[in-house]
Amino acid sequence: MKLTKENGGNHEVVLTIEVPTEEWSKAIAAAVKRIANQVNIHGFRRGKAPRRIVEREVGLAAILDEAYEKLGPKVFNEAMDEEKLELATYPKFERVTVEEDKPLVFKAIVTPKPEVKLGEYKGLKIEKKTEEVTEEQVAQHIDKMRERQAKLVDAPEGAAAKKGDLVTLDFKGFTDGEAFEGGEGKDYPLQIGSGSFIPGFEDQLVGAKAGEEREVKVKFPEDYHEKKLAGKDAVFKCVIHAIRHKELPALDDAFVEKASVFHTVDELKKDVREKMEKAAATKAENDLRVAAIDKAAENITVDIPQVMIEDRITQMIQELAMRLEQQGMKFEQYLQYSGSDMTKLRNEYRETATKNVRTDLMLEAVAKAENIKVEPADLDGEVAMMAQMYGAKPAQVRKIVVEQGRVGDLAVTVMRRKTAKFIVDHLAAQEA
Repeated sequence: MKLTKENGGNHEVVLTIEVPTEEWSKAIAAAVKRIANQVNIHGFRRGKAPRRIVEREVGLAAILDEAYEKLGPKVFNEAMDEEKLELATYPKFERVTVEEDKPLVFKAIVTPKPEVKLGEYKGLKIEKKTEEVTEEQVAQHIDKMRERQAKLVDAPEGAAAKKGDLVTLDFKGFTDGEAFEGGEGKDYPLQIGSGSFIPGFEDQLVGAKAGEEREVKVKFPEDYHEKKLAGKDAVFKCVIHAIRHKELPALDDAFVEKASVFHTVDELKKDVREKMEKAAATKAENDLRVAAIDKAAENITVDIPQVMIEDRITQMIQELAMRLEQQGMKFEQYLQYSGSDMTKLRNEYRETATKNVRTDLMLEAVAKAENIKVEPADLDGEVAMMAQMYGAKPAQVRKIVVEQGRVGDLAVTVMRRKTAKFIVDHLAAQEA
Protein backbone atom coordinates (compact mmCIF):
# COMPACT_ATOMS: atom_id res chain seq x y z
CA MET A 1 0.00 0.00 0.00
CA LYS A 2 1.24 3.45 -0.94
CA LEU A 3 -0.01 6.34 1.15
CA THR A 4 0.30 10.09 0.63
CA LYS A 5 -1.11 12.78 2.90
CA GLU A 6 -1.95 16.41 2.29
CA ASN A 7 -3.76 19.20 4.10
CA GLY A 8 -7.30 19.60 2.83
CA GLY A 9 -8.09 22.77 4.79
CA ASN A 10 -10.79 23.29 7.41
CA HIS A 11 -9.09 20.75 9.72
CA GLU A 12 -9.35 18.04 7.03
CA VAL A 13 -6.58 15.71 5.89
CA VAL A 14 -6.71 14.06 2.46
CA LEU A 15 -5.19 10.59 2.31
CA THR A 16 -4.52 9.12 -1.14
CA ILE A 17 -4.29 5.35 -0.83
CA GLU A 18 -2.87 3.18 -3.61
CA VAL A 19 -3.20 -0.61 -3.50
CA PRO A 20 -0.80 -2.58 -5.73
CA THR A 21 -2.30 -4.31 -8.75
CA GLU A 22 -1.47 -7.77 -7.38
CA GLU A 23 -3.41 -7.26 -4.14
CA TRP A 24 -6.27 -5.55 -6.01
CA SER A 25 -6.47 -8.48 -8.46
CA LYS A 26 -6.78 -10.92 -5.54
CA ALA A 27 -9.62 -8.81 -4.16
CA ILE A 28 -11.38 -8.93 -7.55
CA ALA A 29 -11.01 -12.71 -7.72
CA ALA A 30 -12.45 -13.03 -4.20
CA ALA A 31 -15.34 -10.76 -5.20
CA VAL A 32 -16.12 -13.04 -8.15
CA LYS A 33 -16.32 -16.05 -5.80
CA ARG A 34 -18.61 -14.23 -3.37
CA ILE A 35 -20.96 -13.11 -6.15
CA ALA A 36 -20.97 -16.60 -7.70
CA ASN A 37 -22.12 -17.96 -4.32
CA GLN A 38 -24.88 -15.36 -4.06
CA VAL A 39 -26.57 -15.48 -7.49
CA ASN A 40 -28.35 -18.22 -9.38
CA ILE A 41 -26.77 -18.77 -12.80
CA HIS A 42 -28.56 -21.15 -15.15
CA GLY A 43 -26.59 -24.30 -15.84
CA PHE A 44 -24.23 -23.93 -12.88
CA ARG A 45 -24.36 -24.85 -9.21
CA ARG A 46 -23.86 -21.92 -6.85
CA GLY A 47 -20.21 -20.94 -6.65
CA LYS A 48 -19.20 -23.09 -9.65
CA ALA A 49 -19.70 -20.62 -12.51
CA PRO A 50 -16.42 -19.41 -14.08
CA ARG A 51 -15.52 -15.74 -13.96
CA ARG A 52 -16.48 -14.97 -17.56
CA ILE A 53 -20.00 -16.30 -16.90
CA VAL A 54 -20.33 -14.36 -13.61
CA GLU A 55 -19.10 -11.21 -15.34
CA ARG A 56 -21.57 -11.71 -18.18
CA GLU A 57 -24.37 -12.17 -15.63
CA VAL A 58 -23.72 -9.19 -13.33
CA GLY A 59 -21.29 -6.99 -15.25
CA LEU A 60 -17.68 -6.00 -14.52
CA ALA A 61 -18.75 -2.84 -12.67
CA ALA A 62 -20.65 -4.87 -10.05
CA ILE A 63 -17.60 -7.09 -9.50
CA LEU A 64 -15.28 -4.11 -9.09
CA ASP A 65 -17.77 -2.47 -6.68
CA GLU A 66 -17.90 -5.63 -4.58
CA ALA A 67 -14.10 -5.86 -4.50
CA TYR A 68 -13.72 -2.19 -3.56
CA GLU A 69 -16.38 -2.33 -0.81
CA LYS A 70 -14.53 -5.25 0.79
CA LEU A 71 -10.91 -4.16 0.32
CA GLY A 72 -11.33 -0.40 0.77
CA PRO A 73 -12.25 -0.39 4.50
CA LYS A 74 -9.46 -2.89 5.26
CA VAL A 75 -6.67 -0.83 3.71
CA PHE A 76 -8.20 2.39 5.09
CA ASN A 77 -7.99 1.00 8.64
CA GLU A 78 -4.38 -0.02 7.97
CA ALA A 79 -3.68 3.56 6.85
CA MET A 80 -5.25 4.91 10.07
CA ASP A 81 -3.01 2.64 12.13
CA GLU A 82 0.04 3.63 10.11
CA GLU A 83 -0.66 7.35 10.53
CA LYS A 84 -1.84 6.88 14.15
CA LEU A 85 -4.90 9.02 13.43
CA GLU A 86 -7.96 9.26 15.68
CA LEU A 87 -10.93 10.52 13.72
CA ALA A 88 -13.32 13.21 14.90
CA THR A 89 -16.10 12.14 12.52
CA TYR A 90 -16.88 9.66 9.79
CA PRO A 91 -14.52 9.81 6.78
CA LYS A 92 -15.56 10.66 3.22
CA PHE A 93 -14.27 8.57 0.33
CA GLU A 94 -13.61 9.36 -3.33
CA ARG A 95 -12.75 6.71 -5.88
CA VAL A 96 -9.88 7.68 -8.17
CA THR A 97 -9.00 4.51 -10.10
CA VAL A 98 -11.16 1.40 -9.73
CA GLU A 99 -10.20 -0.59 -12.81
CA GLU A 100 -8.94 -4.05 -13.59
CA ASP A 101 -5.19 -4.57 -14.20
CA LYS A 102 -4.38 -1.22 -12.56
CA PRO A 103 -3.62 -0.30 -8.97
CA LEU A 104 -6.69 0.60 -6.88
CA VAL A 105 -6.52 4.28 -5.95
CA PHE A 106 -8.96 6.12 -3.71
CA LYS A 107 -8.97 9.14 -1.43
CA ALA A 108 -10.12 9.35 2.17
CA ILE A 109 -10.99 12.80 3.46
CA VAL A 110 -10.72 12.65 7.23
CA THR A 111 -10.95 15.06 10.14
CA PRO A 112 -8.52 13.99 12.88
CA LYS A 113 -9.30 14.75 16.49
CA PRO A 114 -7.59 18.02 17.41
CA GLU A 115 -4.47 18.21 19.53
CA VAL A 116 -5.34 19.13 23.12
CA LYS A 117 -2.93 21.05 25.30
CA LEU A 118 -3.89 20.45 28.89
CA GLY A 119 -3.99 23.26 31.39
CA GLU A 120 -4.37 22.86 35.13
CA TYR A 121 -6.58 19.91 36.06
CA LYS A 122 -5.03 18.71 39.33
CA GLY A 123 -5.15 20.79 42.47
CA LEU A 124 -7.99 22.97 41.22
CA LYS A 125 -9.44 25.29 43.83
CA ILE A 126 -13.21 24.89 43.82
CA GLU A 127 -15.34 26.12 46.69
CA LYS A 128 -17.93 23.65 47.88
CA LYS A 129 -21.16 25.42 48.69
CA THR A 130 -23.79 23.61 50.74
CA GLU A 131 -27.01 25.54 51.07
CA GLU A 132 -28.35 25.91 54.60
CA VAL A 133 -31.86 24.55 55.15
CA THR A 134 -33.97 27.21 56.84
CA GLU A 135 -37.07 26.92 58.98
CA GLU A 136 -38.97 28.75 56.26
CA GLN A 137 -38.00 26.12 53.66
CA VAL A 138 -39.11 23.31 55.99
CA ALA A 139 -42.42 25.11 56.54
CA GLN A 140 -42.89 25.59 52.78
CA HIS A 141 -42.31 21.88 52.19
CA ILE A 142 -44.89 20.96 54.81
CA ASP A 143 -47.33 23.53 53.37
CA LYS A 144 -47.09 21.70 50.04
CA MET A 145 -48.06 18.51 51.85
CA ARG A 146 -51.05 20.37 53.30
CA GLU A 147 -51.98 21.70 49.87
CA ARG A 148 -52.15 18.15 48.50
CA GLN A 149 -54.89 17.46 51.04
CA ALA A 150 -56.58 20.83 50.73
CA LYS A 151 -60.30 21.10 49.96
CA LEU A 152 -61.81 23.47 47.43
CA VAL A 153 -64.60 25.49 49.03
CA ASP A 154 -66.77 28.29 47.71
CA ALA A 155 -65.39 31.70 48.52
CA PRO A 156 -67.61 33.89 50.72
CA GLU A 157 -70.05 36.12 48.89
CA GLY A 158 -68.32 39.26 47.65
CA ALA A 159 -64.81 37.79 48.07
CA ALA A 160 -62.22 38.87 45.50
CA ALA A 161 -60.24 36.29 43.55
CA LYS A 162 -56.61 35.88 44.58
CA LYS A 163 -53.63 33.84 43.43
CA GLY A 164 -54.26 30.14 43.95
CA ASP A 165 -58.06 30.44 43.69
CA LEU A 166 -60.00 28.40 41.15
CA VAL A 167 -62.35 30.58 39.13
CA THR A 168 -65.05 29.42 36.74
CA LEU A 169 -65.49 31.84 33.86
CA ASP A 170 -66.70 32.45 30.34
CA PHE A 171 -64.29 34.21 27.99
CA LYS A 172 -64.16 35.31 24.38
CA GLY A 173 -61.05 36.64 22.65
CA PHE A 174 -60.79 39.39 20.03
CA THR A 175 -57.95 40.66 17.83
CA ASP A 176 -58.40 43.79 15.71
CA GLY A 177 -61.99 43.89 16.98
CA GLU A 178 -62.83 40.45 15.54
CA ALA A 179 -63.38 37.23 17.49
CA PHE A 180 -60.79 34.61 16.62
CA GLU A 181 -61.14 30.86 16.32
CA GLY A 182 -60.32 28.89 19.47
CA GLY A 183 -60.54 31.97 21.70
CA GLU A 184 -63.80 31.16 23.45
CA GLY A 185 -64.61 29.10 26.54
CA LYS A 186 -67.73 28.45 28.63
CA ASP A 187 -67.71 27.59 32.36
CA TYR A 188 -63.95 27.17 32.09
CA PRO A 189 -62.14 26.25 35.35
CA LEU A 190 -58.91 28.21 35.72
CA GLN A 191 -56.53 28.33 38.68
CA ILE A 192 -55.04 31.79 39.01
CA GLY A 193 -51.26 31.54 38.99
CA SER A 194 -51.12 28.18 37.21
CA GLY A 195 -49.62 29.72 34.05
CA SER A 196 -52.17 27.87 31.89
CA PHE A 197 -53.12 30.95 29.89
CA ILE A 198 -51.18 33.62 28.01
CA PRO A 199 -48.75 35.57 30.25
CA GLY A 200 -50.60 38.39 31.98
CA PHE A 201 -54.09 36.89 31.58
CA GLU A 202 -54.42 35.30 35.01
CA ASP A 203 -52.88 38.28 36.83
CA GLN A 204 -55.68 40.50 35.53
CA LEU A 205 -58.30 38.27 37.15
CA VAL A 206 -56.91 38.95 40.63
CA GLY A 207 -59.44 41.06 42.52
CA ALA A 208 -62.42 40.02 40.39
CA LYS A 209 -65.63 38.94 42.12
CA ALA A 210 -68.30 36.38 41.22
CA GLY A 211 -70.76 37.87 38.74
CA GLU A 212 -68.28 40.51 37.55
CA GLU A 213 -67.50 41.19 33.89
CA ARG A 214 -63.88 42.03 33.16
CA GLU A 215 -61.79 42.80 30.09
CA VAL A 216 -58.35 41.25 29.98
CA LYS A 217 -55.81 42.82 27.62
CA VAL A 218 -52.81 40.70 26.62
CA LYS A 219 -50.25 40.29 23.85
CA PHE A 220 -49.64 36.88 22.32
CA PRO A 221 -45.97 35.81 22.50
CA GLU A 222 -43.93 36.28 19.33
CA ASP A 223 -43.21 32.53 19.26
CA TYR A 224 -46.85 31.51 19.86
CA HIS A 225 -47.59 28.20 18.13
CA GLU A 226 -50.59 29.64 16.26
CA LYS A 227 -48.81 31.83 13.72
CA LYS A 228 -51.91 33.95 12.98
CA LEU A 229 -51.96 35.14 16.61
CA ALA A 230 -48.21 35.37 17.30
CA GLY A 231 -47.24 38.85 18.52
CA LYS A 232 -50.80 40.22 18.29
CA ASP A 233 -52.64 42.31 20.88
CA ALA A 234 -55.84 40.69 22.12
CA VAL A 235 -58.78 41.54 24.35
CA PHE A 236 -60.67 38.83 26.25
CA LYS A 237 -64.13 39.63 27.51
CA CYS A 238 -64.64 37.56 30.65
CA VAL A 239 -67.53 36.80 33.00
CA ILE A 240 -66.66 35.37 36.40
CA HIS A 241 -69.26 32.83 37.56
CA ALA A 242 -67.73 31.36 40.70
CA ILE A 243 -64.65 31.56 42.89
CA ARG A 244 -63.36 28.72 45.02
CA HIS A 245 -60.27 28.68 47.15
CA LYS A 246 -58.19 26.06 48.85
CA GLU A 247 -58.82 25.33 52.49
CA LEU A 248 -55.70 23.77 53.99
CA PRO A 249 -55.97 21.30 56.87
CA ALA A 250 -54.65 22.48 60.21
CA LEU A 251 -51.01 21.61 60.91
CA ASP A 252 -51.52 19.31 63.90
CA ASP A 253 -50.76 15.76 64.96
CA ALA A 254 -53.97 14.48 63.33
CA PHE A 255 -52.86 15.84 59.95
CA VAL A 256 -49.37 14.37 60.41
CA GLU A 257 -50.73 10.90 61.11
CA LYS A 258 -52.96 11.10 58.03
CA ALA A 259 -50.31 12.47 55.67
CA SER A 260 -47.20 10.58 56.82
CA VAL A 261 -45.80 7.69 58.85
CA PHE A 262 -45.15 10.00 61.79
CA HIS A 263 -47.32 10.87 64.78
CA THR A 264 -46.37 14.40 65.74
CA VAL A 265 -45.62 17.69 64.02
CA ASP A 266 -42.13 17.76 65.54
CA GLU A 267 -41.34 14.30 64.16
CA LEU A 268 -42.47 15.36 60.69
CA LYS A 269 -40.46 18.59 60.80
CA LYS A 270 -37.35 16.67 61.91
CA ASP A 271 -37.70 14.16 59.05
CA VAL A 272 -38.32 16.88 56.45
CA ARG A 273 -35.26 18.81 57.62
CA GLU A 274 -33.01 15.72 57.53
CA LYS A 275 -34.13 14.85 53.99
CA MET A 276 -33.68 18.44 52.77
CA GLU A 277 -30.21 18.61 54.34
CA LYS A 278 -29.26 15.32 52.68
CA ALA A 279 -30.54 16.65 49.33
CA ALA A 280 -28.56 19.88 49.84
CA ALA A 281 -25.39 17.88 50.56
CA THR A 282 -25.90 15.76 47.44
CA LYS A 283 -26.49 18.88 45.35
CA ALA A 284 -23.32 20.46 46.75
CA GLU A 285 -21.30 17.37 45.75
CA ASN A 286 -22.79 17.38 42.25
CA ASP A 287 -22.20 21.12 41.86
CA LEU A 288 -18.60 20.66 42.99
CA ARG A 289 -18.04 17.93 40.42
CA VAL A 290 -19.58 19.97 37.60
CA ALA A 291 -17.58 23.07 38.55
CA ALA A 292 -14.33 21.08 38.65
CA ILE A 293 -14.91 19.50 35.23
CA ASP A 294 -15.96 22.85 33.75
CA LYS A 295 -12.82 24.50 35.11
CA ALA A 296 -10.52 21.79 33.77
CA ALA A 297 -12.23 22.07 30.37
CA GLU A 298 -11.84 25.86 30.37
CA ASN A 299 -8.10 25.44 31.01
CA ILE A 300 -7.33 23.42 27.86
CA THR A 301 -6.09 24.91 24.60
CA VAL A 302 -7.70 23.35 21.54
CA ASP A 303 -8.94 24.27 18.08
CA ILE A 304 -12.17 22.28 17.73
CA PRO A 305 -13.19 21.29 14.17
CA GLN A 306 -16.66 22.63 13.44
CA VAL A 307 -17.77 19.21 12.22
CA MET A 308 -17.41 17.83 15.77
CA ILE A 309 -19.80 20.47 17.08
CA GLU A 310 -22.27 19.90 14.24
CA ASP A 311 -22.17 16.14 14.84
CA ARG A 312 -22.84 16.68 18.55
CA ILE A 313 -25.81 18.98 17.77
CA THR A 314 -27.22 16.29 15.47
CA GLN A 315 -26.81 13.72 18.24
CA MET A 316 -28.60 15.98 20.75
CA ILE A 317 -31.52 16.52 18.36
CA GLN A 318 -31.77 12.77 17.71
CA GLU A 319 -31.90 12.16 21.47
CA LEU A 320 -34.62 14.82 21.79
CA ALA A 321 -36.64 13.15 19.03
CA MET A 322 -36.35 9.77 20.79
CA ARG A 323 -37.55 11.25 24.11
CA LEU A 324 -40.49 12.91 22.37
CA GLU A 325 -41.34 9.64 20.63
CA GLN A 326 -41.40 7.87 24.00
CA GLN A 327 -43.84 10.54 25.23
CA GLY A 328 -46.08 10.02 22.21
CA MET A 329 -45.16 13.21 20.34
CA LYS A 330 -43.67 13.52 16.87
CA PHE A 331 -40.59 15.72 16.46
CA GLU A 332 -42.36 17.77 13.77
CA GLN A 333 -45.22 18.46 16.21
CA TYR A 334 -42.74 19.67 18.81
CA LEU A 335 -41.21 22.12 16.32
CA GLN A 336 -44.67 23.41 15.42
CA TYR A 337 -45.88 23.84 19.02
CA SER A 338 -42.64 25.47 20.15
CA GLY A 339 -42.63 27.85 17.18
CA SER A 340 -39.17 26.62 16.18
CA ASP A 341 -37.50 25.06 13.17
CA MET A 342 -34.39 22.96 12.57
CA THR A 343 -32.09 25.93 11.98
CA LYS A 344 -33.25 27.72 15.13
CA LEU A 345 -33.02 24.54 17.20
CA ARG A 346 -29.48 23.79 16.00
CA ASN A 347 -28.42 27.34 16.91
CA GLU A 348 -29.99 26.95 20.37
CA TYR A 349 -27.97 23.77 20.97
CA ARG A 350 -24.69 25.12 19.60
CA GLU A 351 -23.29 26.56 22.84
CA THR A 352 -24.07 23.45 24.87
CA ALA A 353 -22.72 21.17 22.13
CA THR A 354 -19.46 23.15 21.98
CA LYS A 355 -19.06 22.91 25.75
CA ASN A 356 -19.77 19.15 25.71
CA VAL A 357 -17.24 18.48 22.93
CA ARG A 358 -14.60 20.55 24.74
CA THR A 359 -15.25 18.64 27.97
CA ASP A 360 -14.99 15.26 26.24
CA LEU A 361 -11.69 16.22 24.60
CA MET A 362 -10.34 17.35 27.97
CA LEU A 363 -11.36 14.09 29.67
CA GLU A 364 -9.77 12.00 26.91
CA ALA A 365 -6.54 14.00 27.17
CA VAL A 366 -6.41 13.67 30.97
CA ALA A 367 -7.08 9.92 30.71
CA LYS A 368 -4.08 9.57 28.38
CA ALA A 369 -1.86 11.80 30.52
CA GLU A 370 -2.71 9.87 33.69
CA ASN A 371 -2.88 6.44 32.02
CA ILE A 372 -6.46 5.90 33.21
CA LYS A 373 -7.68 2.56 31.89
CA VAL A 374 -11.05 0.86 31.69
CA GLU A 375 -10.82 -2.56 33.30
CA PRO A 376 -13.27 -5.46 32.79
CA ALA A 377 -14.49 -4.92 36.35
CA ASP A 378 -15.37 -1.31 35.44
CA LEU A 379 -17.51 -2.48 32.53
CA ASP A 380 -19.17 -5.11 34.74
CA GLY A 381 -20.01 -2.38 37.24
CA GLU A 382 -21.51 -0.17 34.54
CA VAL A 383 -23.59 -3.06 33.21
CA ALA A 384 -24.81 -3.86 36.74
CA MET A 385 -25.81 -0.22 37.25
CA MET A 386 -27.70 -0.17 33.94
CA ALA A 387 -29.42 -3.44 34.85
CA GLN A 388 -30.59 -1.99 38.17
CA MET A 389 -31.83 1.15 36.43
CA TYR A 390 -33.92 -0.79 33.89
CA GLY A 391 -35.01 -3.59 36.22
CA ALA A 392 -33.19 -6.24 34.20
CA LYS A 393 -30.52 -8.86 34.82
CA PRO A 394 -26.87 -7.92 34.12
CA ALA A 395 -26.57 -10.83 31.66
CA GLN A 396 -29.51 -9.46 29.65
CA VAL A 397 -28.02 -5.96 29.50
CA ARG A 398 -24.58 -7.29 28.55
CA LYS A 399 -26.14 -9.34 25.72
CA ILE A 400 -27.94 -6.27 24.33
CA VAL A 401 -24.80 -4.12 24.56
CA VAL A 402 -22.76 -6.72 22.65
CA GLU A 403 -25.46 -7.36 20.02
CA GLN A 404 -25.86 -3.62 19.34
CA GLY A 405 -22.10 -3.11 19.08
CA ARG A 406 -22.09 -0.62 21.97
CA VAL A 407 -19.20 -2.06 23.99
CA GLY A 408 -16.90 0.69 22.72
CA ASP A 409 -19.40 3.42 23.61
CA LEU A 410 -19.82 1.90 27.06
CA ALA A 411 -16.05 1.88 27.57
CA VAL A 412 -15.83 5.55 26.58
CA THR A 413 -18.59 6.43 29.08
CA VAL A 414 -16.80 4.57 31.87
CA MET A 415 -13.46 6.16 30.97
CA ARG A 416 -14.92 9.65 31.12
CA ARG A 417 -16.57 8.93 34.46
CA LYS A 418 -13.33 7.55 35.92
CA THR A 419 -11.39 10.54 34.64
CA ALA A 420 -13.94 12.98 36.06
CA LYS A 421 -13.61 11.24 39.43
CA PHE A 422 -9.81 11.54 39.18
CA ILE A 423 -10.10 15.31 38.70
CA VAL A 424 -12.51 15.67 41.63
CA ASP A 425 -10.36 13.42 43.84
CA HIS A 426 -7.37 15.66 43.12
CA LEU A 427 -8.97 19.01 43.97
CA ALA A 428 -7.08 21.33 46.28
CA ALA A 429 -7.94 20.69 49.92
CA GLN A 430 -10.81 22.80 51.24
CA GLU A 431 -9.72 25.43 53.73
CA ALA A 432 -11.04 24.97 57.20
